[in-house]
Amino acid sequence: MTETKSARRPRRDPSGRLATIGDLVGTALAGLVTGAVLLLILEAILSLTHVSEFGATSGWLAIILPVWLFVEEFRAEGYGASRVVVALLGVGFAVAAGMTLAGFAATWFPTLVSGLAGAAGFTVVYCLIWFYGLRWLSHRVG
Repeated sequence: MTETKSARRPRRDPSGRLATIGDLVGTALAGLVTGAVLLLILEAILSLTHVSEFGATSGWLAIILPVWLFVEEFRAEGYGASRVVVALLGVGFAVAAGMTLAGFAATWFPTLVSGLAGAAGFTVVYCLIWFYGLRWLSHRVG
């Protein structure tokens, strides 16, 4: 028999942050998909009980788990001005990208789908800016 060594996923560095961009994006998107599935279940229940039409709830609600992950990443980074600067830049660019995608999708799709598109754009852009911006700034500052 061959011995298999299982690596813990997602990998974390000694400070508790996610170690690779793949781990960060993958975990954030897994949270987004989980939130989207839960939101679809909520929409189905509301539609079946005739409380509202299907697709009327904002898809932005699916972003709760990725934001929780981003808060935990922020806390794991430790104290310093670099984490605040990168987080503020990340939120600014991510909101702009998410709102742009949601605005484009809103012309053809219901609120649920356009919000999910915006939440997905927000998640990916924030992950990229947080991961690479933090490492670039920490190398730059020293």
